[in-house]
Amino acid sequence: MTYNIDFVGKRKLFFGISVLLIIAGVVSLFVQQLNLGIDFVSGTRLDISMGKAVNIDQSKKLLTDLGYTEPNARVGGKQADVLIFRTSQTITATKVSAIEDAFNKQFATKVNIQSQVVDPIIGRELARNAIIATLLACVAIVIYVSIRFEHRFAIAAVVTLFYDALFTIGIFSIFQIEVDVVFIAAILTIIGYSINDTIVIFDRIRENFQKMQPKKWDDLANMVNESIRQTLVRSLNTVVTVLFAALALVILGGESIRNFSLALVLGLISGAYSSIFIASQIWIVWTWKSMQKKLESAKRNFV
Repeated sequence: MTYNIDFVGKRKLFFGISVLLIIAGVVSLFVQQLNLGIDFVSGTRLDISMGKAVNIDQSKKLLTDLGYTEPNARVGGKQADVLIFRTSQTITATKVSAIEDAFNKQFATKVNIQSQVVDPIIGRELARNAIIATLLACVAIVIYVSIRFEHRFAIAAVVTLFYDALFTIGIFSIFQIEVDVVFIAAILTIIGYSINDTIVIFDRIRENFQKMQPKKWDDLANMVNESIRQTLVRSLNTVVTVLFAALALVILGGESIRNFSLALVLGLISGAYSSIFIASQIWIVWTWKSMQKKLESAKRNFV
């Protein structure tokens, strides 16, 4: 099957869409910030197993009446049989027992509560380590791709990786989905899948560039378009296969891995988009400018 899509010719459209998506995410980060879980901020998380569906608003009011101000419910909807609350206050084991008694009395059911308390120092350390891990991964990728290919390929690849990460983070900020330490694992996984797709396309571009030796913009654009077309089915098949597994985790997985699965789904979609529509376009723009400089330099030397 032949795909006659002019990927290079529509590069400005792709760049524009990408910039708008990133701007929306960045604005949300400044206005709403991230809904950080207690992995990154001090406080207590309560996983309350009710045994039956109860009203979430009534449950929040009960906690407020007990002195835990502004408890944040992670579950959606109006009713749930497993409630996940987060509060900035530290709740001891004795206080957890008191909460169990209050819920038992209020809803006439057997309640089981699991609590998790995070110290603010630990939260800051986790956040710092998460940033360092992401930056180290990007530095390692730049070094590897520069050695394996060239620096233009490396920079283009890292730009798309930052796009994938910012896109996923932005969506989590816009919809105020809780970000915990598992989310960082999802971001690093996304980086791995995205760079894999990008490298496949870049490898074909390098092969075709050496074979065709384009000298004009049209020849260079046709070469890049052909390279993307040659790897398009492979890239889409890889992403769709993993996407099915990630969607199954979102729908059927437990609460503890749902945010990881959701981040993975968003990252896979973004990674496929950026590998096909952004990375190669960045490379060709940069490469053409470099070729033009060499041509102008050659003309001056000839004269």
